[in-house]
Amino acid sequence: MLSNEDNAILTSVGPGTLMGNLFRQYWLPVLMSSEIAEPDGPPKRVRILGEDLIAFRSTNGEVGLLANHCPHRGASLFFGRNEEGGLRCVYHGWKFDTDGRCVDMPNEPPESTFKDKIRHLAYPCREQNGAVWTYMGPRSEAPPFPELEWTQLPEGHYVLGKMLRECNWAQAFEGDIDDVHVSFLHSRLSVPTGSQMARLMHTQRSPHLEVLETAGGAMYGVRREANEEEYNWRIKHFLFPSMTVVNGGIPGALFGQIWVPMDDEHTMQWRIYWTPAEPLPEPLRQGGAAMMIDFLPNTTDSLGQWRTKANKRNDYLLDYEVQRTVAFCGIASVPVQDKAVQESMGAIQDRTTEHLGRTDAMITMVRRRLIGAAKALRDRGAAPPGVDQPDLYAVRSAVINLPKAAHWVEQTRDVVRAFTDLPVAIIS
Repeated sequence: MLSNEDNAILTSVGPGTLMGNLFRQYWLPVLMSSEIAEPDGPPKRVRILGEDLIAFRSTNGEVGLLANHCPHRGASLFFGRNEEGGLRCVYHGWKFDTDGRCVDMPNEPPESTFKDKIRHLAYPCREQNGAVWTYMGPRSEAPPFPELEWTQLPEGHYVLGKMLRECNWAQAFEGDIDDVHVSFLHSRLSVPTGSQMARLMHTQRSPHLEVLETAGGAMYGVRREANEEEYNWRIKHFLFPSMTVVNGGIPGALFGQIWVPMDDEHTMQWRIYWTPAEPLPEPLRQGGAAMMIDFLPNTTDSLGQWRTKANKRNDYLLDYEVQRTVAFCGIASVPVQDKAVQESMGAIQDRTTEHLGRTDAMITMVRRRLIGAAKALRDRGAAPPGVDQPDLYAVRSAVINLPKAAHWVEQTRDVVRAFTDLPVAIIS
């Protein structure tokens, strides 16, 4: 369990908080390119790290991300006119480019130079493989972009999806580094017959766990007995500040997630599938990373986007007959199953009352790493892990059978490296 103080450090992400300051050191995804595809198109509300922002794509195709309130009289720039290379406030006509410069101030006399003294809060953006990223930190020059494998692949080799979580980022994120819950929450009542991985996770629900601190975060191996000669290892990664490279259940395809705090009680879940060597299978490309999830219509409110039809207001469409006869939990779709149990913990989980066991070792490690990095940034100004080492993000997950005498870290050192010609080590 955590102390009240450490739980507050872990879960509070607004401006001036320790964890909020940590997150602001990194590039974070804010929008899919498709959400703001049209130059001079409608602006879009964004909420991230407790800040309300307005995104727009300018005439030349660049994306801007500005503070919500116009610096003149505080009107929301969401209602602004996106025209001729800038976003113009409809209240008095002040116009801002993607860097936050006031480029026109038509309510002032023509000879006035007042506009040259106004600089609105704007965060730098970078667009990469279907996602718009931003840097919200204090550096005058943004840190290098993380070398995530999927961000460097050609179109057709990756697919993105998003989903709103109505809870704190940490409890949602921790599901990704909790391998054992898959043997329960996502399982069926009968023993699977087709997939070795599914069968092992069904029949061996208390696996052996080994956790390793890495320069960019942490990794762990989950060991189950595959046969008399081999162990099955599921190898996953945590990457600062809130990324995971895990196993998505599709042989040959890699899977990762990014958990972006909108505020202390809302999180945007990013889901990414990718295949380095070959294009993605057609069903995955067509269904996207939001396969098996039905969504409500988006609204223009930042909290009204990417909401699932199955949600806490309808008990996530829990079917007790399915729970009794078919599946362990009775809720359809793996992402919605996770959403249900994590949101059921409350908006912000109280970790002072929990009791962690042996199979929670990765969660314990990652919490220590996150809180330690946040305190080191506060106390010594220490750059957090990975900020200036983009190559640390070039990793893959693996599900692999190894001889029982083999050391899982040494034997998989090459297969968990990204940007190699080695095939993806995800077995069924």
